[in-house]
Amino acid sequence: MDEKKDLRIRSKVISEGVNRVPNRSMLRAVGFKDEDFKKPMIGIASTWSEVTPCNVHIDDLAKEAKSGASNNGGAPMIFNTITVSDGIAMGHEGMHYSLPSREIIADSIETVSNAERLDGVVAIGGCDKTTPGCLMAIGRMNIPSVYVYGGTIQPGKLNGKDIDIVSSFEAVGQYHEGNINDEELHQVECHACPGAGACGGMYTANTMASAVEALGMSIPGSSSTPAVNDYKEQECKQAGEMVIELLEKGIYPRDIMTKQAFENAITVVMALGGSTNAFLHLTAMAHSAGVDLSLDDFERVRQNVPHLADMKPSGKYVMQDLYEVGGVPAVMKVLLDEGLLHGDCLTVTGKTLAENLAEADPLKEGQQVIVPFDEPIKPNGPLVLLKGNLAPEGAVAKMSGQKASRFEGPARVFDSEAEATTAIVDNKVKEGDVVVIRNVGPKGGPGMPEMLSITAMIVGKGLGGKVALLTDGRFSGGSHGFVIGHVAPEAVVGGPIGLLQEGDTITIDSETQQINFDVTEDELEQRRQDWVRPEPKYKTGMLAKYARLVSSSAKGAVTDLDLD
Repeated sequence: MDEKKDLRIRSKVISEGVNRVPNRSMLRAVGFKDEDFKKPMIGIASTWSEVTPCNVHIDDLAKEAKSGASNNGGAPMIFNTITVSDGIAMGHEGMHYSLPSREIIADSIETVSNAERLDGVVAIGGCDKTTPGCLMAIGRMNIPSVYVYGGTIQPGKLNGKDIDIVSSFEAVGQYHEGNINDEELHQVECHACPGAGACGGMYTANTMASAVEALGMSIPGSSSTPAVNDYKEQECKQAGEMVIELLEKGIYPRDIMTKQAFENAITVVMALGGSTNAFLHLTAMAHSAGVDLSLDDFERVRQNVPHLADMKPSGKYVMQDLYEVGGVPAVMKVLLDEGLLHGDCLTVTGKTLAENLAEADPLKEGQQVIVPFDEPIKPNGPLVLLKGNLAPEGAVAKMSGQKASRFEGPARVFDSEAEATTAIVDNKVKEGDVVVIRNVGPKGGPGMPEMLSITAMIVGKGLGGKVALLTDGRFSGGSHGFVIGHVAPEAVVGGPIGLLQEGDTITIDSETQQINFDVTEDELEQRRQDWVRPEPKYKTGMLAKYARLVSSSAKGAVTDLDLD
């Protein structure tokens, strides 16, 4: 049977025929009527949770998506998956669970949708891992689907200035440096997050939402509509209606999630100066959709895309500001006009990207969030792929806000984030040092924890841009400074970062895109022979399973790569 035809009748497996009476009985118990068994069954994958402001409002949004699908002839059902709060997990043992949660989200949506034989899905995400997790499931299942982003948080206000969650992390460094007191720190804590929505700058959640819109898998404008805006509910209702239309037209995710569509996503990430996590997540999403996307593709696209968005963490503005001047569609309109997007890519609207953008308003006159195309912040994208004897498979540097392109200094080697934190607090890290945090990669962490607490502390202590930070872990989208992550191969599998010694001279050059340490081949070979693989940190439980299955960060840190 033709694959697409087979997919279009999935729900009939549990709704038609005398032998399906028990199945229908169970569905009647959740509200199905006779006429519902003749309709396509649509899953509303909700990431609602009270553990984070990013997702606390998504329950109401899921109900709107259900209403839209029902009104357009579907038989919708809401089901949930998990989320964790990266901001709350940051800086302690909890962060080891953050990246693995992406796989749990993807696996759970795939599991429910396939077990229940759903015909289509509307997925609604918020915090960092929910967007890529939802899209990974959608790519695997390849049933008609629409993604909706729960939206960005509004900026907090303190003393007449905008603040956000990164302000809280940086305030901790200022407090340790003696620049603010207990009450000032408390005021930052109380005002940084005023309500529902994901972290407000061009951090990972907003980066990935923007990328998915450019990919064509979400409603135009969805990525920049704030969480508390009434229109967000209308977007969700529209998404419910739209998934039925996709089913009727026979438009499937892999028709949309093509190599050119992923290039569009990378282009938008580079122009916006997004999070380094885009490398991990877009690579993983492409793998799930059967698209060959490598780190070299990011570099190839980056070379032709200017950095245009003056947005936090390195700039002035937040996502709400971008929304008010035209949002992501207005930025994409500029990029399309300059020939940097593939306008013929199909989207969930059933139209091409160019057709969608023809209906979008341009950037508002006089706005300052997006700089003129011919006066960019940087002439090329700020997320730079580095390679060298320290990272043969690659490492990722975020150069937005950095004036210097080269850094050379002695390695200060730490085998955990906690060790590095203690050294920074005790003023044992000095200007010119290269702080190395290793054994925190996908396998070694395990879970490749983010280093926002460390980078924020460095900035708070006045060392931003004066020290470099290098890790086989990763960085929050809120991190800024001279930071290089995703070093691969990671230390725990014998990568060169695991062979570094205290005092080795490290050279990082974003112009030549090299990352090397000064050691002879003979010395390096001797260190390899002397190296002993660290014992796994977890022998049982989810993190132990994850460490055994997860691939290199250069491959998106997926857990289903070459399982045979």
